[in-house]
Amino acid sequence: MATVLGQRVREAFDWPLFVTTCAIAVVGVVNLYSATSAAPGPAIADLYIQQIYWLALGASLAVLAAAVDYRHYERFGYVAFGIGLAALMLVFLLGRNIRGSQRWIPIGSFSFQPSEFMKILLVIALAKYLHNDPRTEGRTLKDLVVPGAIVAVPIVLILRQPDLGTASILAFIFASIMLMTRLKLRSLLTIAVVFAASVPLTWRYLLHDYQKRRFESFLDPCGERVLSGGWHACQSLVAVGSGTWIGKGFLQGTQNQHGFLPDQHSDFPFAVWAEEHGFFGSMALIALYLFLVLWALKIAASAKDRFGAVLSVGMGAIFFWHAFINIGMVTGLLPVVGVTLPLFSYGGSSVVTVLLAIGLLMNVSMRRYVFQ
Repeated sequence: MATVLGQRVREAFDWPLFVTTCAIAVVGVVNLYSATSAAPGPAIADLYIQQIYWLALGASLAVLAAAVDYRHYERFGYVAFGIGLAALMLVFLLGRNIRGSQRWIPIGSFSFQPSEFMKILLVIALAKYLHNDPRTEGRTLKDLVVPGAIVAVPIVLILRQPDLGTASILAFIFASIMLMTRLKLRSLLTIAVVFAASVPLTWRYLLHDYQKRRFESFLDPCGERVLSGGWHACQSLVAVGSGTWIGKGFLQGTQNQHGFLPDQHSDFPFAVWAEEHGFFGSMALIALYLFLVLWALKIAASAKDRFGAVLSVGMGAIFFWHAFINIGMVTGLLPVVGVTLPLFSYGGSSVVTVLLAIGLLMNVSMRRYVFQ
């Protein structure tokens, strides 16, 4: 019996998903080694080793996430979401302030960032709601009240940390999932008008001064505001542009090696990669992310139930919006908001969250066959 079950699991194993994830993770560690190779001290230079530990932990949790039937996650979806909200509130009581942001809860020598895991918990909560409300006709604004409230609470808490990047990711994940529910055209137009009208209010009352400076320097990062808000974006553009077609070679990126590129291990690892591997290397990396997103949509299309479909779309949305926003801000197409590049940026909470998302995708993919 065990032999038969093991054989079925091997046959159902999603090798394209596994190989793509491993490829991004391995290349990410190599790039992180290059990004920190010129660091003045071991605290930064050894980050790639710590990243390997985080990848090992994340992979172990991904195996567990894939082993448990994903339908159990549906049963406890709201409970898990509530625990996530409680963790976000604990940030204000126990959190450690780093560079003006209070996002991390210290646990021994490590730090835990609840907002990262809230992305997965939000997807599970929305998937549970849509699974229990399987209507087929187009949805109106009235139908968005409950799911809108579900996403609004964590967004408000995260904006208070403040963390505009993660709050934006949650909003985009919500929008991606709601688009698959066949919103009526009138509802979409109403949302667009409300969003446009809220921009001035957001600028005046919600954004902090440093966030405003980043947006103001977005149009001309290397101009007059280069020292007040455009330094990161300007140096990133120089690094990306200097890579030309084939790059300068591994460990040969001058912007990185000479210390001009800030946060090269967290927010700007793609700039390191682009400088060293050029346009062709950048396109290869983007192709890996694109495949990951499209494969998540393929899994969603073949899922056995609505919960699995929404879960897969949500995980794909996490990958897409992280990659889109990070690469966009590195290349000057979007303002700098501090969003990580999945499995490329250093960070324990980020790495574990992405691998948990991979584990859940694997879960839905494998159970297309195991539970026929």
